Amino acid sequence: MKKIFLILAAAASLLAISCQKDPIENTATMATAGQWYVQMDAVDANGELPADDYADFYGTGQVVILTYNTAANKADEMIVSDLSNLYDFQVKVVCDQKALTFGNSAAVANLAYECNVLLSNGKITVNGATTPSGQPADAIEFDIAFDDDPYPAAYGFDHYKIHGYRYTGLANDD
Repeated sequence: MKKIFLILAAAASLLAISCQKDPIENTATMATAGQWYVQMDAVDANGELPADDYADFYGTGQVVILTYNTAANKADEMIVSDLSNLYDFQVKVVCDQKALTFGNSAAVANLAYECNVLLSNGKITVNGATTPSGQPADAIEFDIAFDDDPYPAAYGFDHYKIHGYRYTGLANDD
């Protein structure tokens, strides 16, 4: 009986040890990565709305975008994607995890479809936004322009400003 108990105890110990998992490490872009609720406005070269109806230029309201690490998982690069909710872009940008800034100095290839995109002046401000429920959340903003976009020339604006807040998980903020 003692042998059976020892065998069962040894088997239970081996089973417990084999079920332990390695801890999951954070990504290199943890400070800038996230899910965001944003709006896209058409702005002039100074970043100002040419007219009130240029706010939410396409009438999409607030939509979800993502910022996340690249496959290389480097701290100085990330992807910004609108999940086809605004203009269909997925852009690799340079980022600074300490300064919470991101963007490129020249247009780069859109990974979503064939065009070039200039995403610049990106920044995240800790607790820089107030959500619809009145709670503080991180703010995000950046400028973006597309080389295949006919609307800036046709309507007299320069580029788009995308701005919003980090997803909070609260139903009143969705």
